[in-house]
Amino acid sequence: MPIVLGFETSCDETGVGIVRGNELLADAVATSVDEHARFGGVVPEVASRAHLEAMVPTVHRALETAGLKLADVDAIAVTAGPGLAGALLVGVAAAKGYALALDKPLYGVNHLAAHVCVDQLEHGPLPEPCMALLVSGGHSSLLLVPDVTSDIRPLGSTVDDAAGEAFDKVARVLGLGFPGGPLIDRAAREGDGAAIAFPRGLTGPRDAPFDFSFSGLKTAVARWVEARERSGQPVPVADVAASFQEAVVDVLTRKAVRACKENGVDHLLIGGGVAANSRLRALAEQRAADQGIRVRVPRPKLCTDNGAMVAALGAQLVARGARPSALDLPADSSMLITDVLV
Repeated sequence: MPIVLGFETSCDETGVGIVRGNELLADAVATSVDEHARFGGVVPEVASRAHLEAMVPTVHRALETAGLKLADVDAIAVTAGPGLAGALLVGVAAAKGYALALDKPLYGVNHLAAHVCVDQLEHGPLPEPCMALLVSGGHSSLLLVPDVTSDIRPLGSTVDDAAGEAFDKVARVLGLGFPGGPLIDRAAREGDGAAIAFPRGLTGPRDAPFDFSFSGLKTAVARWVEARERSGQPVPVADVAASFQEAVVDVLTRKAVRACKENGVDHLLIGGGVAANSRLRALAEQRAADQGIRVRVPRPKLCTDNGAMVAALGAQLVARGARPSALDLPADSSMLITDVLV
């Protein structure tokens, strides 16, 4: 089977993965999260510089882990979008360089489609169709996936703050730090998810059934904390974290299960960084099981941005005889999910 080298640089992770078919040979990641922590969020210019510095060492580390040489690689895959424009450019330029130097085909792929495809490295081929709930710092999306290499249909997406972005902002309000996802998950384990009745956005009868909105929830949490502080009372951080988290995962899982039922799909895939959240996994399993739906979630390391997911999608494209991308392929920060390959 062809060996595919994958590059991921859409945000603050420099990921290089190597895949043969559905077999993961290497998954090397260099993160610049510590460089962004003092700003409370990702700074695009800082991320781009970090990718430049980390790219070659991360490629070497991936090859060493796989026990391979560059000459063993059969194809190159790279995230062409969506993501931060400058960060994407670093990865696309690197992939073009390696493809030219090795005289190998290049595949510019969609970041979101790669998040769907990575589950194949852990649980085998995806059922066709399946439903995908992708939840990260930049995306909250429900996707019907008849074919991950060519046919992905958006059912709904975030209309303002994505779930991961809301986690980061609420963590900052609570003084927990950055990135907020794992910190809130940890704090919530000591709290009561029913302690505070935070709102559930876009869940009314006239709202778009599969779109998401977390901006109002984030604001509600901030106002609740401010009111508490003005009154001189201590802020119950664990209860706020747990109640906020419950509001997010309640909406995500409710809409995902509804999308499965209305589209006759019995497999739900959850991906993206927020898929590592323990409460999201537990509630999704519970609600899906009640409706006869099977849930597939990759291990946490494969949920966050990584090169393995890009290589996995590249391997599927090679296996299905997809035409490679042109060497002048662009980095597209607003790439549509319907464009799996450019």
